Amino acid sequence: MSKGKLIIIGVAIGVLGLIFVLPKALLYLAGNHKSINSSPQAFYISGNMELNQLADQLMKEKLIDDVTSFISVGEYKGLNSQTIAAGKYLIEPGTNYRGLLNGFTKNANGNGNAEVEVEVTFNNCRDIYQMAGKVAKCLDVDSTKLVNYMLSGTTLSKLGFSVEQLPALFIPDSYQMYWDSNEEMFVERMAKEFKNFWTTERKNKLSKIGLDTPSQAVTMASIVYSEQSVNSDEWPIIAGLYLNRVKQGIRLQSDPTFKFCWGDQLKGVQRLLEVHRNIDCPYNTYKMNGLPPGPICLPSPKVVDAVLNRADVDYIYMCAKPDYSGRHNFAVSGAEHMRNADAFQSWLAAELRKKK
Repeated sequence: MSKGKLIIIGVAIGVLGLIFVLPKALLYLAGNHKSINSSPQAFYISGNMELNQLADQLMKEKLIDDVTSFISVGEYKGLNSQTIAAGKYLIEPGTNYRGLLNGFTKNANGNGNAEVEVEVTFNNCRDIYQMAGKVAKCLDVDSTKLVNYMLSGTTLSKLGFSVEQLPALFIPDSYQMYWDSNEEMFVERMAKEFKNFWTTERKNKLSKIGLDTPSQAVTMASIVYSEQSVNSDEWPIIAGLYLNRVKQGIRLQSDPTFKFCWGDQLKGVQRLLEVHRNIDCPYNTYKMNGLPPGPICLPSPKVVDAVLNRADVDYIYMCAKPDYSGRHNFAVSGAEHMRNADAFQSWLAAELRKKK
């Protein structure tokens, strides 16, 4: 073979080599491009996102500066709307494009390889509507859709709760969850937390205090907390008092229950009158016997435990102390209670006169 032919063959082999090697080299170089953020930055992917949309969003949020290179590496990895996982990500400074794309890739669990959890916190909620509003600030869910899902007949049947009992399912606390958790995922998680909380030990305490179900205990806890939200040492005492009234067949006559019936209409009202207490409402324990049909707020697990571990007291009456301590005077007899009530009313009237 002549020298010229050998040269031609060598050039041809070299060209073929470049054809196969060059794209991979370019991809390698593209994959080594790095994010341009100078500090850790949160990044959210909502719903099904195509690769080009992902690149555009990263560019818009000033995380990358080369859309073409990012997309070329992503296409090589086969990323598309089905393989890009929604969720929250924490992008570290100088992360190369390969690392970013690997992190966004959906794994066998349906999450992104680098997806991080968020903290979902809801406390001091009067009802599931307020709770849904707080949850919607933490997760990629709509509060109205969440409420509608919770109140649907299918969901209630699955959970074994009535509409009134439903608030008892949700235990106020902070939970780690994935940001893209939907309505069903959130409720399933809460059902799991409810089941974990109601251990055999806690369930055994129900019958000892005269209650039948966890939702009744939460309902009682909601009344206890509504009566006393500041001084937690009074929780077991107030629980014991109200459980005594239940046992003796005495109406609870708890002010927070009839206030619940009025919604926000009594907000800021200091003197509660007979007309307020006379409202027809299944939650008004001045007119209805026993416990209300469900909780009047979402009490913390500490209040529920205070109910389950009620104080061994004989009290059946309570009245706010005539001061600003937020504490109560407790009584066994009606006569003693009337003295406490008169003292409080006299003090309150004097305080109101001072403000005029």
